[in-house]
Amino acid sequence: MANPFVHVELNTTDVGKAKTFYGKLFDWKLEDVPMGTETYTMIRVGDGIGGGIMKHPMPGAPPMWLAYVLVDDIAAATKKAKSLGATVVKDVTEVMGAGHFSIISDPTGAVFGLWKPKTA
Repeated sequence: MANPFVHVELNTTDVGKAKTFYGKLFDWKLEDVPMGTETYTMIRVGDGIGGGIMKHPMPGAPPMWLAYVLVDDIAAATKKAKSLGATVVKDVTEVMGAGHFSIISDPTGAVFGLWKPKTA
């Protein structure tokens, strides 16, 4: 399938509470990964799409799940989304050697991410 959803991420105001809740509810394997001054919690689910949990990067915003769509060219996809009426919430940003992402709000206000993994 072209452009599948490849990652889901919980942006939350209380990472500890979220980890306890989801870990117990679904028996997810949670792995903390240092990311500069922050910690990113990887969700290891075995089969299916994995994800992560992180402290919400936008102060005052409510907790939310964010789905990421795989793209071949992150800059081109971000530019195309904007040309189609989307708002770029966070422009193309590198994730420490793992790839690049951007956050988009579609013309209806729905928010999603674009993801381009680093190629070897």
